[in-house]
Amino acid sequence: MNVRASNDRNTARTPHGWRDALVAVLPGVLAMLATAALGLWAAGAAGLPGGAFPAVVAAVVVMAAGGSVGLSGDTGPLVGTQADLSVLPLSVTLVGALLVARGFLRPLRHRAVAGTRELAGWAGRVAALWIVALIVLSLVARHTFTLSADELTGSGAGDLLGGSPKVGFRAEIPLTLVFGLLWLAGVLVLALLVSRRAPLPPRLVRFQEPVRPAAFAMVVLLLVCVALGVVAGLVVMITHGHPAETAAVILLGLPNLVWLAFTLGLGASWEGKVEGPFGLPMPQVLDTVLRTPDLSTLNLTTLAAQDGRVRWLVAAATLLLLGAAFLMAARSPARMRLWQHAVHMAAALSLTVLFICLTARVSAHYGLSLMGLGDLGGGLGGEVSLRPQPWTALGLAVLWGLVTGFLGGLAASRVHRRGEIPDESPPPA
Repeated sequence: MNVRASNDRNTARTPHGWRDALVAVLPGVLAMLATAALGLWAAGAAGLPGGAFPAVVAAVVVMAAGGSVGLSGDTGPLVGTQADLSVLPLSVTLVGALLVARGFLRPLRHRAVAGTRELAGWAGRVAALWIVALIVLSLVARHTFTLSADELTGSGAGDLLGGSPKVGFRAEIPLTLVFGLLWLAGVLVLALLVSRRAPLPPRLVRFQEPVRPAAFAMVVLLLVCVALGVVAGLVVMITHGHPAETAAVILLGLPNLVWLAFTLGLGASWEGKVEGPFGLPMPQVLDTVLRTPDLSTLNLTTLAAQDGRVRWLVAAATLLLLGAAFLMAARSPARMRLWQHAVHMAAALSLTVLFICLTARVSAHYGLSLMGLGDLGGGLGGEVSLRPQPWTALGLAVLWGLVTGFLGGLAASRVHRRGEIPDESPPPA
């Protein structure tokens, strides 16, 4: 009997196997593929020539997982191409991150602690299958389009460009593996930080009280922003039409827009430029503000000059932050002091804003050059760029975090929280 009990305990402590790792990785990859495919189909990419749709879907998933996709072109002996693309389709990213995190945490439930070796082995199995998925996606994410020179530039430039100019893309496998593993590491670490029921190594248990409530509140904050964006998108779809375009934005880049709007509500500024046939997705006011000859500043002031309703972003950001601060304080031990809530909220919000600044930026450029001498222009090229002013955004995040963290802790002090022991002593006679 004792031997059997000992064997049962050893079996329970055995590192999680490859089947569990496959269950953790496969649903996330399939969900990313489905989301990207639906979004691209809504955007009209299903009609791309040469059966390019599967390759484009794979390329979008590669980018969503932090990978790198390079653009190339061959337009003849005299004319060269200049192209680059750097953007995260965060809707696809978010779907994959949520499912991979859930699969990673599922076998770890109902345990208080776990050894470092066990967690590392489990994460290693997940990472190995994730690498396999990235390699397969990268091999699929390559295609070359053959274009008509006359259709591209007009009949007068067809001889200059040559009879069959080509443009294409392909995933860069080494960079994709490096950044894809960093993406996965971030997802797994965040999953361990957010979940109350996820076990930690004994040496890290003492950090869960100040870290986990703040991390959970920030994740909820970002997800609520996305949920509000979905509601707003559905309203736009019903009232303004263009259902396909709106669905494409929701399925491909909704977090890019709503998280950008959240930072604008905090008072942050971004700068960018829109030029040529390219443009930013809805709302149209973004494209209007940024479509200038030089770099433009994107903030509440410049947006309000086009549409005064954007000032409601301040009220929305305030309510979201107060709710997140209250949630953080309510999940924290009762002995936590108000100044500690303020500091924890400021640190968590700063990291969240930094995450948005790193992931919501956009850079895209395409142009043709004659014998290496600049851009030909004439509608043959375009540029879209959007990047934050990070130091201003981080400074505002600290201020907002200190104020809302204090107020959230004050509000939570009036409700029963974890760690409190109700006074059950009888009243004095």
